[in-house]
Amino acid sequence: MAILKFTDQHEWLLIEDDIACVGITGYAQEQLGDVVFVELPETGDEFKRGDEAAVVESVKAAAEVYAPATGDITETNTDLEGSPELVNRDPQGTGWFFKMRLSDLSETEAMMDEQNYADFVAKLE
Repeated sequence: MAILKFTDQHEWLLIEDDIACVGITGYAQEQLGDVVFVELPETGDEFKRGDEAAVVESVKAAAEVYAPATGDITETNTDLEGSPELVNRDPQGTGWFFKMRLSDLSETEAMMDEQNYADFVAKLE
């Protein structure tokens, strides 16, 4: 069973077993505007929770994408290299950034579920 979680840095994680698919939320991509470039980590890279794992550049700004939990990169979305606009078109689908094997699932326990994230974003607007 997959579990969807969100961070206060506007990353989402779809967790299946110990693998998390990670991307930025619809709110984050709306704030950035048209995405023109994505710099992804390398497969095998290891990150601690909060480390900068990727960079997304838009016509407005550049932003870091942080590792939402500790683990190592198992796959990256190479489709973003030629089509970074996928992040705008489908941020929680084909616009995902990377997959990582989580070292400690307990790090995800304090993250928000979909309703709590929606409430969090509503307070920002």
